[in-house]
Amino acid sequence: MNKQVFIINGRGGVGKDTICDCLARYCRVRNVSSITPIAEIARFAGWSGEKTLAARRLLSQLKEVFTAYNDLSFRYCMEQYAAFCESEEEVLFLHVREPKEIQRLQEAIGKENCRTLLIRRADKDAETYGNRSDDEVEQMTYDLYFQNEPPLETLPERVWNFFQELS
Repeated sequence: MNKQVFIINGRGGVGKDTICDCLARYCRVRNVSSITPIAEIARFAGWSGEKTLAARRLLSQLKEVFTAYNDLSFRYCMEQYAAFCESEEEVLFLHVREPKEIQRLQEAIGKENCRTLLIRRADKDAETYGNRSDDEVEQMTYDLYFQNEPPLETLPERVWNFFQELS
């Protein structure tokens, strides 16, 4: 498998990390979230890691503030991309929620080297979270879509088949 970059998105709870873990059974994967440096700041300020609506709103708003201040998440993702390029890893997943940030990253990496991927799950598609990062995931057209539906025991094979078809 050649090196591939996917900017992955989806509503909370649709299984984005599970999809990444499934593919990691078959190839070398780097799984990066644009919220990681923001989460570190939030932890310092007392956030315990819970994924409540209030916590999701906090992280979303902090990310907006730090994007305006010093582009923290974007710079972090580009650093991770550079490290991926120098590594033996085959697939890089960049978890990014905001359509404008997704487009910026795809342009910086190069659209020919980076595809956008939306993970969907029927029981989560109508949920709202009260913040732009989560609620606007459907506000753009993605290169690829993966419908994550039961049964869970067949998911690793379905994920592998999906990504093999892209190679």
